[in-house]
Amino acid sequence: QVQLVESGGGLVQAGGSLRLSCAASGRTFSSYVMGWFRQVPGKEREFVAAISWNGASTYYADSVKGRFTISRDNAKNTVYLQMNSLKPEDTAVYYCAALAGSFFIARIRTDAYNYWGQGTQVTVSS
Repeated sequence: QVQLVESGGGLVQAGGSLRLSCAASGRTFSSYVMGWFRQVPGKEREFVAAISWNGASTYYADSVKGRFTISRDNAKNTVYLQMNSLKPEDTAVYYCAALAGSFFIARIRTDAYNYWGQGTQVTVSS
């Protein structure tokens, strides 16, 4: 069992930056692929970024590539999402998730992730 708690959301102006954190409980954090997703009301949850168990591989949605960076610190059981050059269309609830499976096969699949956090709101004003 893994429990995930996100933090770091808030209100920021367009062009600004935020850093989201996701703290995980449990000894097996380092064995999970970690992902960030986001959701706006009335729309499906969408993939943002994923990182392999050891941090060697990352993958991003085209909409955030070059602006967002995912990283992890297995010693601290924490995964991060650094968000730069934020746009109003980045406004959403952001969720972190843990996947006990293949990074290369399932990294973008919402239905493949085993554990989810409660989400943190990010609002970007124009």
